[in-house]
Amino acid sequence: MSVRRVFSAVLVGGLVLGLSMIGWAQVDSSRIDEVIKKSVLGAQDFEIIDAYVADAIGRLVRTIDFTEVARTRASIVGHQSAQAQYAQRFSEACLREITKGFDYANHEISDPQRRFKVHANLLILINELNDPRLIDVSIRMISHEAGAVRYWAVRAATSSALWEKLGQDQAVAASTARKILDACNQTAQSSSAEILNLMAQFAGRFDTPQALELLGRIADVRIKSYADWEVKYEIVDAGLLKVMGSKIAAGASGAQLARPFAQLYSFAIQRYIRGTQSNVLKGLSRNYLAAVLLETEEQCLGKLLGGTQTGIRRALEANDLNALQAEHDRLLGGPSGKGVLAVKFGFTYANNGAAPLALSDPRPDKTVVEPALPVETAESVEPAQP
Repeated sequence: MSVRRVFSAVLVGGLVLGLSMIGWAQVDSSRIDEVIKKSVLGAQDFEIIDAYVADAIGRLVRTIDFTEVARTRASIVGHQSAQAQYAQRFSEACLREITKGFDYANHEISDPQRRFKVHANLLILINELNDPRLIDVSIRMISHEAGAVRYWAVRAATSSALWEKLGQDQAVAASTARKILDACNQTAQSSSAEILNLMAQFAGRFDTPQALELLGRIADVRIKSYADWEVKYEIVDAGLLKVMGSKIAAGASGAQLARPFAQLYSFAIQRYIRGTQSNVLKGLSRNYLAAVLLETEEQCLGKLLGGTQTGIRRALEANDLNALQAEHDRLLGGPSGKGVLAVKFGFTYANNGAAPLALSDPRPDKTVVEPALPVETAESVEPAQP
């Protein structure tokens, strides 16, 4: 199961407000069902498309019944078509009505929780439509203060299916990528692990200064979380380190990414050692860390250093923390001097150090137990509260 899809499942839950349900009849799609069958459309057909989209998105914005929201969203997505006239008119109508929906939520809905849920539902719809015409709406929402709204904004803007369509026009794709990377660079520091994971995977598709800057910024956010013993969902760092390792191996970044790559990997190893020694690291958090250590060794270190690297695996399989520390020092640096990564890529750590920053011991009263991830679901769902 991919990390992205796992976090899609994490960000689900009840959006049903504690209010009486508004009784909406299901969206009437009988007229548009006839239009969608036609090969050539006329003025009346365009009016039917406009009316359907206005009705459906209006219901999506105003309905607070969880089941009806999901059903309405599915109906809208299900009425897309590849027929050129239909597709253009449907897309234009969706952009117009979704924009109206955001305006309505911002100016007419006074309850912050309900407004948040409307924002999230509209972004989930945009994500499911995969329509390039809607991408600027998603980009504008990346700065939203609510974590779940920001998650769906980033996910909608960086969708692989959407970018397959955008890639057909390289100039537009490059301009759009710059806008997304700028927005992500401005919000990475205040973003959660699941959002940072989406950002990192998107940045990994590009070899631009903005993309490298974003990867370094994300690594810095994660490094600080480790230093403060506040890191969540360490498993995302396996993906981040893999992306960074690929950039370093390709020669695109030099010390710009090699240094944060090494410090982040060092903190992951140190967290495993310190947390195990002090018995504060338990459950999924310990398993996540072990996966990060192993996957990074298998998928990154061989490319960076050449040959097969197995020291981390051997130490973990033997449950030998001393051997794990020794391999850490060999790879990343320690009391005896630079590690092989720093020697090869010519970088030093903070304060011109030969060894990575040392992770402080956890507080004696702190037990790290990561919450369990829910089982992945393919059902239409709503994002959890921020």
